[in-house]
This record gives sequence, C-alpha cells and structure tokens, in this order.
Amino acid sequence: MSLIICTVFEDHYHLGLLALTNSLYHQGYRGVIYAGYRGELPKWSDKAENTKDCCWPGLKILNVAEGLKVYFMPLETENELTNYKPDFMLRLINNPDIDASGIFYFDPDIVLCAPWSFYEDWINSGIALCEDVNSPLPINHPRRTAWRQYFSKNGIELSFKDSMYVNGGFVGVSRKEYGFIEKWKEIQELMGHQIGGLTKSIFSKIPLADDVSGPFAPFSKTDQDALNAAIEAWDGCYSLVGQEGMAFKPGAPQMSHALGSPKPWQMKHILYALGGRSPRRVDRDYWDVVDGPVKYFRKPFIIYQKVTMQIAIFICRFYKRS
Repeated sequence: MSLIICTVFEDHYHLGLLALTNSLYHQGYRGVIYAGYRGELPKWSDKAENTKDCCWPGLKILNVAEGLKVYFMPLETENELTNYKPDFMLRLINNPDIDASGIFYFDPDIVLCAPWSFYEDWINSGIALCEDVNSPLPINHPRRTAWRQYFSKNGIELSFKDSMYVNGGFVGVSRKEYGFIEKWKEIQELMGHQIGGLTKSIFSKIPLADDVSGPFAPFSKTDQDALNAAIEAWDGCYSLVGQEGMAFKPGAPQMSHALGSPKPWQMKHILYALGGRSPRRVDRDYWDVVDGPVKYFRKPFIIYQKVTMQIAIFICRFYKRS
C-alpha cells in the first residue's frame, strides 16, 4: 500500500519535524514525507537538492536514509498553517506526480510510538483520528448545537456521530475516503467567515476577536472545531482512538503529541521541575529519537537533556504541583 505522509511547519517547528521524521524511520516507514513550509529551510536540510520529480515550484528533496525522503515544498498561502492542512492534503493527492492509496497528516510536534504497520492497518478501518484533551462534547453540547445552527444556514447539515472530540494534529484518510478532505476544506472555509478569516487561529500573532475566542465560542479551537464539524457533515466510516492515542493519558499510545508550550526542544527541565512541573512522556520520546537518521543536536547536548530530565523527575517526586 503506497501511503504518504505530510505535515506543515515554519520557524522553530523544524525541530519537531526532525523528530517526527526520525520516529517514522525507526517505526518502519519507508517512502516520502511531504513537508510544506514557510520561511527559511533548517540547517539540517542543507543537503536537500532541487528537483523536478514532482510538479511543485521550489521543491527540494532530502535523502534521509535508505528508503526515506523528505520533500520540502514552499507554501505561498497567507493562511495560518494550522488552517491550511486540508488544502495541502488536497494539493498532494490531486498532484499528477503523486500516486497514493492513502494520506496521513501529522503535526510537526508529534513523535510516533507505534510501528508503521499499525497505521497501515488502521487506515483500513475508516478515517483515523485521535481524541483530544478537551473531549468529550455530548450531542447537545452548546458548541455542537452552535455548529449545527451555523452550518445549516450555509446549506450543510451536521449529524451527530460520537461524543468524542478529536485532536486536529493527526488524520489518516484512505483513497476511497478522499471526499472527507474536500468536506473538511469546505467546512473550514465557512468557519473562516465566522472567525475573521483563515489568516487567524488560536496560534496566530494577531488574536482572534473577543466574540469568537472565548472558551464558550463555537470556534474557539478554530481548525480543530472545523475538523470535528466535518466529521458530522461526512457519512463515511471513522476509526477513533481515545486520549491514550496521543499519550494524553496512561495507556498504549500510537504517538506522543506535544500540546501547548514549551515544546520538548524548548523545555528547561530543572527550572520547570522547581515549579512543580515534571517532564512529560513526549519530552522523553522526543530526546530518544533526535539522534538519527536526521541529525541536528550534538550528542553531548542530547545526553545533557536526558540527564536533566532524570534530575527533574527526581525533584518532582518531592515537589510537584497539586
């Protein structure tokens, strides 16, 4: 099965892409990672070469290891990149030079914990999705009700599927379900009218207006709310895993997802431990994979990070947030 992987990144998130790439390799993925980006390419991509193998202006290819490549694809959109996920996926699957039986999107702050064969099987069960920390939202939760009212005025009827509210950082779609990505894009564009445009999100430098950014606003999570509304607008099959899927709670995770900030590559472990904050699983997973095949950090720095994590864990045995 020719499954492809994509992500979008800018700024310091290249350090997340590095770990995502390494974890994919360690878990057995062989193929292409399509990485859409804005700004400058990272130093670790210096050996990437220009190519015309794929119909995409400015494309560069980095041979990471035997059987694994990263395609760096410059993006010209002004939208917040978190709002560009379905657009990017559609550009890839509609590209005549790319033939795929399915596509996975991963945020660049994710590290895989499960073998790639699990993902190959998962996508056969329906659209692959993971539960978010803000889940659940029951059938008549005010936000779900607001979604139904808003989209019905725009000719789209939503039908409740499950109280689980999914995270927007991961989605896997097989070729037979590609119509879901079209629906997601349509829903997101309609949402854009409500939040003041897709150049805005919960991560944008220019804050959302007060009437759409509060915890009770229907699109306070912007692109993630659009993804969950798209689930209600689509009639196909879904395969949902719980919060353990992204290591948000104990269990057997398929991946570790570094929500919020600081990111693992920004974490000052001992300083945070003195504030009662212990290292997370995603911090440990991150530093376990950054040593290759893509390399950026020097070995002594990686060892330093692992040692300070152990010290921080020890501190938090005695001093921890209540």
